[in-house]
Amino acid sequence: MMSPIARLKVALNGSRPAGAHPALPCTPDELGAAAQGAVAAGAEAVHLHARGEDTRESLEAQDIGAAVAAVRRTCPATPVGVSTGLWITGKDVTKRQEAVAGWAGLTRYQRPDFASVNVSEPGFTELAATLQELGIAVEAGVWTLDDADALSIAGGVPRVLVEIMRAGDDPEAILRRLDEFGVVGERLLHGEGEHCWDLVALAGRLGLPTRIGLEDTLTGPDGEPVADNAELVRLALSVWSSARSVA
Repeated sequence: MMSPIARLKVALNGSRPAGAHPALPCTPDELGAAAQGAVAAGAEAVHLHARGEDTRESLEAQDIGAAVAAVRRTCPATPVGVSTGLWITGKDVTKRQEAVAGWAGLTRYQRPDFASVNVSEPGFTELAATLQELGIAVEAGVWTLDDADALSIAGGVPRVLVEIMRAGDDPEAILRRLDEFGVVGERLLHGEGEHCWDLVALAGRLGLPTRIGLEDTLTGPDGEPVADNAELVRLALSVWSSARSVA
């Protein structure tokens, strides 16, 4: 079973290139330290994009295992998840499937607790099945109403990430569509870039967990640069709690 998130998950780095922010973690040691600070600030789960020695995103077992183990060393009681974004393998569905299947050789300590899989990407159903065989819970990334429709056909998952990436996509309409189709699973609502802080507040008003981190934004709600993931976590919890208190 995937551990539920009451308020907030931290997204440590995303696909940002090394050096995009002074505190962007790329190496296993950097990920472990960043996770420790974010969890101390109040994050309940950690999401990361593993990197190879060249700091580029990777789904190779040795890179996933090193990143996850580094976070477990500093945050042993915190669930750890990874991305499976298709862009990581150059949009090669077969290569991604083979890389994730290779995680079978990882120990439980090195293996993530959950992995996000975007519904809109080819190979969603097959990849989700492979993750489930490995004992890794699936977070389904839903960006649009069409994604919500597709997920209703694919079946239930432990957690649905309602992710708003562009202007015009209505998060509440997507949530309603998921309910209309009877899609089960915890909902987590978040945005990226200019949508980030509005979605944190909306999640608070709706009583849904949210996500924050240097993957999503490099600035606080006032537009000012932040020091690190831990500062983003503290700011997001304040925004979420304030919105919740007046809901």
